[in-house]
Amino acid sequence: MAYAECKGLTKSFGGVVAVNDLSFEVEEGEILGLIGPNGAGKTTVFNLITGFYRPTSGSMWFNEEDITGITPPDIVSRGIARTFQNIRLFGNLSALDNVRTALYRHATYGLGAAILRGGGVIKKEAALRELGMKYLEEVGLADRAKARASSLPYGLQRKLEIARALALEPRLLLLDEPAAGMNPEESLGLVDLVGELKGKYGFTVILIEHHMDVVMSLCRRIVVMNFGRRLMMGTPEEVQSDAEVVKAYLGEEFARARHR
Repeated sequence: MAYAECKGLTKSFGGVVAVNDLSFEVEEGEILGLIGPNGAGKTTVFNLITGFYRPTSGSMWFNEEDITGITPPDIVSRGIARTFQNIRLFGNLSALDNVRTALYRHATYGLGAAILRGGGVIKKEAALRELGMKYLEEVGLADRAKARASSLPYGLQRKLEIARALALEPRLLLLDEPAAGMNPEESLGLVDLVGELKGKYGFTVILIEHHMDVVMSLCRRIVVMNFGRRLMMGTPEEVQSDAEVVKAYLGEEFARARHR
């Protein structure tokens, strides 16, 4: 059985079908690409997997468990974390505090102890701060630990989201357009970063991305969506040479550039 799988996944909003009978599987340790035009339903798939939406029909499986309809906190507890297409950081908090928000599930003290600030609380806070710094260092943001999240350049905010997701100790990491707003050099750096983190932590990745250089560099298999449906699934080479994919998404200019 696949490590993660969507089976006949459908989500309707009134008369609009955002995801339509979508099926695909992800192998453990894989980086799977999920691409398609704007409005194809890609982020809706992430919202379904992470419990933000309940599917109209179909099911989702992770690690041989049916996770359909499970709440977001329970999804996280099973080892699934994500970043967002539209950055959702706590803008007025520091970079470090943004990461620490994902670490407080490890806190064993209650509100009263936190107010009294006893020795046990201080020791635990120091440990969480050290752990938070570790995740910032992983994405190259240790020197920005005290900076307000909203003051960081857009590309660094994307990396901060990844650091916060890492703090949830994911086994399956969903990256929603992590290269958005990055220049070509930053995008190449992101490829290296994701590859390094996957090698170190061993998690599985589903990647939504419009930067085709990022997708083609990282992904062994790619699912192409269009109008909520799966248009095809294949290797980067198969996707780039498929006439339907070129017509629906990649465009003739991409196809010509590929053959230069």
